[in-house]
Amino acid sequence: MTLDPDFIDHARKVADAVLYEGYLLYPYRGSAQKNQARFQFGVLMPPCYKAVDPTEPSACQTECLLECPAEATVHVVTRFLQLQRRRVQACCEGTGDWQEVDSLPAGDTTLIPWDEAVERERCVSVPLATLLDGPQAVWFHIGGNTSLEDVTVAGVKAGRLVRTTQVVGGVIGLSAKRVAGPYQAVRLRVTVENHTAPDPQPEDRTQALPYAMIATHSLIAVPGGSFLSMTDPPEWAAAEVARCVSTATWPVLAGPQECRSLMLSSPVILYDHAEVAAESPGEMFDATEIDEILTLRTLALTDEEKREARATDPRAAMLMDRLDTMPGEWLERMHGAIRSLRPVPAAPAQPAQQDPPWWDPGADTSVSPGTDHVMVGGVRVARGSLVRMRPGARRADAQDLFLAGREALVEAVLHDVDGQVHVAVSPAGDPLAELQASHGRFLYFAPDEIEPVQDHGPGGERAGR
Repeated sequence: MTLDPDFIDHARKVADAVLYEGYLLYPYRGSAQKNQARFQFGVLMPPCYKAVDPTEPSACQTECLLECPAEATVHVVTRFLQLQRRRVQACCEGTGDWQEVDSLPAGDTTLIPWDEAVERERCVSVPLATLLDGPQAVWFHIGGNTSLEDVTVAGVKAGRLVRTTQVVGGVIGLSAKRVAGPYQAVRLRVTVENHTAPDPQPEDRTQALPYAMIATHSLIAVPGGSFLSMTDPPEWAAAEVARCVSTATWPVLAGPQECRSLMLSSPVILYDHAEVAAESPGEMFDATEIDEILTLRTLALTDEEKREARATDPRAAMLMDRLDTMPGEWLERMHGAIRSLRPVPAAPAQPAQQDPPWWDPGADTSVSPGTDHVMVGGVRVARGSLVRMRPGARRADAQDLFLAGREALVEAVLHDVDGQVHVAVSPAGDPLAELQASHGRFLYFAPDEIEPVQDHGPGGERAGR
């Protein structure tokens, strides 16, 4: 791709997080129940698995809109994980035969059977003019493989690990067409299909996963082109965006904010121009959780729990090592991150003699809750007046019955934006009245829900204080 390398690096960091989202969850041990059912996002099963579970897809489709010159080239990088089944074997004494075991002591750790993963990536580049003439399909094939790793303890061979991957094959399809309208945008379609045919056919998910494409996603780039946001399109393109159909994927603009030539089609929902937090110390495999919380929880694991995590998966071992040696300032950086604050733009100059806005009480002097008054039964009621509370029939709170007939001190007379008047009061003799007033907490009544106490006018001695 002839894109800015920084744009590609930015997009790949997010794509890497998508690739390993949910791969292994805290507490990062194979014995944890949450790690017994794995690989939940972007799994494309072999087509024959539909007979076992029709809800598991074998293909995904992305449709998106872009504007680009006629001579542009479309580049697609499809990425996924392929399951690598790890078995543990020990040598039988006397016969020398290898036998599969559930665990293998290896120094201060115990190795167990586990499903690891291998990263796979396939790249396709097709001129736009070719796609406008007709759809294109690019097939790929990944051969099976078996590797052996000896496990030695104190220089003596104690067993071995057998890692096996199966054959996986599929096709990446591309097509494009111009859409109606004055801008002649292009609707681009990218499909990824799993065409693997296991023999024998799998009977459950555990048997099918070695033939699956896991966490499948695509990076789509058109140098010189400009993708349209599929979540917030311009008004002229909204109807065409609504006609786009994406299945088992969620296409978003990728790269930094100024990048428009990259699209990430993800199996998890993201927002446009998503990015990995600068404070993140590394992959935690759970982007829905807060790094600081996961880090603190992981650091709190016992030494035995950490040993089990290290023996479960190589990536879990790297995570444990990274956090155990993490400088203290990294944790402080995660704890102190604030993203909600932005520079406040300077307010535009107001025309001379403009009426003050109602939403700015500091500028609007036409109202003053501390000195304003309201006439009730021909009596002036203001801050300091003593009134009797008479909750009206329109109130639905049964607790208002306890206030009926009680005296209260008026704290303020307020006017809302609809022109309604509200009288803020504190119950007379309430021992918490002063504390509540310091917090600005009062009871509020309409003028027809109070009656003045005639022998106490505004400005007199405050009852109950």
